[in-house]
This record gives sequence, structure tokens and C-alpha cells, in this order.
Amino acid sequence: MLGSCSTRTDTSPSPWIPPHILSLLPQQNEAKKSCPLNLYRLLGKTYWNSCSMDHVLNMSDSYIFTPYVYPASWPEDWAVRQIISLWVVTNLGAELIYLGFGTLSFYYVFDHKLMKHPQFIKNQVRKEIQLGTVAIFWMSFPTVALFFWEVRGNSKLYDNISGSPLGWSGVFLSIAGFLFFTDMSIYWIHRSMHHKNIYKHLHKQHHIFKIPTPFASHAFHPLDGFLQSLPYHVYPFVFPLHKVVYLSLFVFVNIWTISIHDGDYRLPGPLICLINGAAHHTDHHLFFNYNYGQYFTLWDRLGASYRHPSALLRKGPHDHIRELKAEAAQTQ
Repeated sequence: MLGSCSTRTDTSPSPWIPPHILSLLPQQNEAKKSCPLNLYRLLGKTYWNSCSMDHVLNMSDSYIFTPYVYPASWPEDWAVRQIISLWVVTNLGAELIYLGFGTLSFYYVFDHKLMKHPQFIKNQVRKEIQLGTVAIFWMSFPTVALFFWEVRGNSKLYDNISGSPLGWSGVFLSIAGFLFFTDMSIYWIHRSMHHKNIYKHLHKQHHIFKIPTPFASHAFHPLDGFLQSLPYHVYPFVFPLHKVVYLSLFVFVNIWTISIHDGDYRLPGPLICLINGAAHHTDHHLFFNYNYGQYFTLWDRLGASYRHPSALLRKGPHDHIRELKAEAAQTQ
């Protein structure tokens, strides 16, 4: 994704273009006049003057789309082609993360004993996957619009760490800022989804799964899912963020969303009151008006919606299953 596409005024060799190729290219001022996005082509390859294509899109073009998919008459910087490519990459990437990590979590982390809970509905896993895959498909349309806006250079995404004002310290600060900003924003968006006039139209679909599995992580109404993902996309339009960090955080938040639905209620003692884990989020599904947070418990505490996980008080789903088994054994 493009960050700030500032033009270069010097004639020093670009670090992204091999010297033997650079010598064959036209002078930079001529390239700027002939190409509004500061790129020029040679030998079928695309080179950027002082900004680069989104890394995923660029790799997809280089290895798949350009040699095997699109006709040669479709330039890589053509808006229509970029939108199509982004839509394909976004759908495939999101579905692979959801189904891939969801499957790993379901078989290697999720406790299948939870499926014996009386509130675990019939054919729940199949319903979660159906809702999740459909939601990702429809969410991809507005998401791609935002990705395209970033690719065209309208965000504050950047490539060169050494060229940024704060260097590496800025990278770490931006990660902390991203987590704080998105956690805060998602808390209030999520809480608003529980308003009686909104809930029944949007968020109720997610809450039919009282004992969620990892596949419930993306099982939303598409508009609900997109609105809760919006802070991730807004952040790089407001604050500087390195492109690789942005892509890494995008993958991370999807995996994190899977993890808080995985039924693994363990957390190190000192982190129980700080991190919003699966135990906290399961109580959100069970008791509705608590633990709206994404990563941390901060905003639940400030918003008076924090509930200490019942699973950690021996009053959780596993405990309920054990009680039912004990009662059944006594009646035999």
C-alpha cells in the first residue's frame, strides 16, 4: 500500500532499482511528467520513483497476475485492475486466515468437551463457518475500497524506516498506538451494537453462539463485521504506520479474534485483569452486557462493563458441564 508518494529531486541511484536498469531509464523529471504516479516501465517490469506498490499486490502482480492472468494491455497501475486484484487477494487472504487458523485452533486448542454444553446448538460449527465465509465475502467490498484508497497514496503508510522522523522508535510507538486506538474504537462500536435498536438487526447473528468455537470469530452480519474492523483501516489514514507493520497487524488482529473464541480460558495470573482473553469473551457471549473489549480490559473498566471471567471463578461452561454430569450420575 502506498504511503506518501513524495517526488525525488536528486539524481542519486534509487535503492530499489538495479544500476544497470537505472542507466536505461529516462531522467526522473521526464518520468514524472509522463507518469502521474511516479512510476515508469521497462522490460515489462514496474519501478516506483519514491513510493512502492503494496507489497502483497506487487508480489501478486509479479508472480501471478501479470504473467498468467491479465492481458498485456492491462497496465499494473490501472485502477480497475488494482481493484479486481485487491478484491481477489483480500478474499483469498481473509478466508485462508479464517479457515486455516480457525481449523488449527479448533482441532489443537478448542476443548471439544464444550460441545456437550446445553447451549451449544445443533450443527453449530457448520453454521459458524457458513456465516463466517459469507460475511468475509461481503465485507471484502467496502474493505477493498479502503485498501484501494491506501494503494493510491492517500494514507500515511510508509516504506523506509530510516527515512521516517522517529526511525525504529516510531515503529514501536505506532504498534502501541494502533493497539490502543483500535481497542478503544472497537469497544465503543461493539457496545453500540448492543443497543436494542441495532442489536436485533446486526449483532444478534453473532450472539446465537453462546459457547463459541474458533469459527465463530468471523461469524457476523457483514455490516457488523465491517464496522468493527473499521478502526484497523482508519488508523493509517490518521497516523504514520510502516507498511509491513500494517500487514502484520492485520494478520495479527484476525488471529487474535480467533483466539478469543477458542475456549482456552488460561491466562497468566498477572494478565487476567489486563488482557481480554477467551475466558472474558465467552462471558460476553453468555451474559451479553459485559467484556466488549478487543485486546484489553481497560475500556470495560472505564465503561463499567467489566466482568471477571466466570470460568476463572469455577462457574464457567466447563463447570456447568461437570455439574450436569454429576447430576446425571446421581439419577442413575
